[in-house]
Amino acid sequence: MNISLENVSANQALLTINLQKEDWSANVDKAIKDYRKKVNMPGFRPGMVPVQLIQKMYGKTIKAEEINKILQDKIYAYIKDNKVEILGEPMPNDTKDAGQDIDADELTFNFDIALAPQFQVEVSAKDKVDYYNIEVTDQMVDAQVKSYASRNGKYIEPETYADNDMVKGTLTELAADGSALENGIVVSGAVLLPSYLKNEDQKALFANVKKGDVVKFNPSVAYQDNAVEMASLLSKKKEEIEGNKSDFNFAIEEIKRFVEGELNQELFDQVFEKGTVKSEEEFRAAVKKSIADSYAPDSDYKFLLDLRDILMKKVGKLEFADQLLKRIMNENSKDGKEISQEDYDKSIEQLTWHLIQEKLIAANDIKIDNDDVLAQAKAATRAQFAQYGMLNVPDDLLDNYAKEMMKKRETVDNLVHNAIENKLIQAVKGQVTLKEKKVSVEDFNKMFQDASQE
Repeated sequence: MNISLENVSANQALLTINLQKEDWSANVDKAIKDYRKKVNMPGFRPGMVPVQLIQKMYGKTIKAEEINKILQDKIYAYIKDNKVEILGEPMPNDTKDAGQDIDADELTFNFDIALAPQFQVEVSAKDKVDYYNIEVTDQMVDAQVKSYASRNGKYIEPETYADNDMVKGTLTELAADGSALENGIVVSGAVLLPSYLKNEDQKALFANVKKGDVVKFNPSVAYQDNAVEMASLLSKKKEEIEGNKSDFNFAIEEIKRFVEGELNQELFDQVFEKGTVKSEEEFRAAVKKSIADSYAPDSDYKFLLDLRDILMKKVGKLEFADQLLKRIMNENSKDGKEISQEDYDKSIEQLTWHLIQEKLIAANDIKIDNDDVLAQAKAATRAQFAQYGMLNVPDDLLDNYAKEMMKKRETVDNLVHNAIENKLIQAVKGQVTLKEKKVSVEDFNKMFQDASQE
């Protein structure tokens, strides 16, 4: 066996493998014997088909399969041992190998290889990169504190209705003279939030009412003929109440008001680690920090995008084996369509950035192990819980969720990618000059919206 690599250009090479009969004969003989054991053929008992017959009927196919296995092993071993930086996968050179006789005792195979372009990239304090710190406003803290307090809230039954209270009772449809309409709509246990009525005059009818009062109102006017909302209140299908303009009596049987929970030690210990927050002032400060921490990954992500723009310009346009890469992409196309020039250009842009990242990862000696992946899984799990206001999640629960995440290969691949990227961000942030800027969350999000519209 002989393997050689010839550079045909700065970004493409030809890998040639010459195989002799002794390179494949033992593998082929064993494969034929293995096939003999499992093949079913009329007239022969299982495992008793003559080897010569197997050879005659399936020999070429088996030989091709075994040679292909040898080629795959040897190609990637050569690439690894000789540290050949390739893009995509080796592609058979059909022109050079055309007309080759599989029955020959010597076979030569040629593969086109796209080489990664050679370039240098480095970062230093001369590189000035924007870093956006998202401001956490008092209003944001107030809203989050209110959300936490609501979790410990409860319903009470006040004597008199006030805005945002809920009323419950019996709805009765009225005739024109104000009496109960015969065969009219009657809804027991109807629930209404008067504050959400769209007509102010109708809303005012419920001001200061008490349990036992009867309010005459008009759902059609109150909801401005919104059939969906009327149907929900009257427990009917939309088609059944369409065009209904009747007045209704609402006999109020219950008034309920939601009262937020107190900002006390019990709540502090629910949200944060027990005993770490001991006053409302400390609670608000801790809430503010948790909000700021939740935005840190977004700031880092924007930093990476801005760094990408700077380094892409610094590196400039790299030369690739365009025709070969297009062939590789077309071979891997799931829908069988040829890649367009626009999609190819986008792929090359992404590939360029990937190669830049690989250079930076190597330069900073960034490596990850299983502990890093588990930590990334726990961080992702913690962020998911935080979305629901659950900050004080026990470590054993985080571990269980993280380990479940790591059972899926695709999830693990994403975790590995994120762990490497996060380490890279932290390393590079310490090497460049950060131009720190404060920005509102609205303006921060707008930057992404503007970018998507360009």
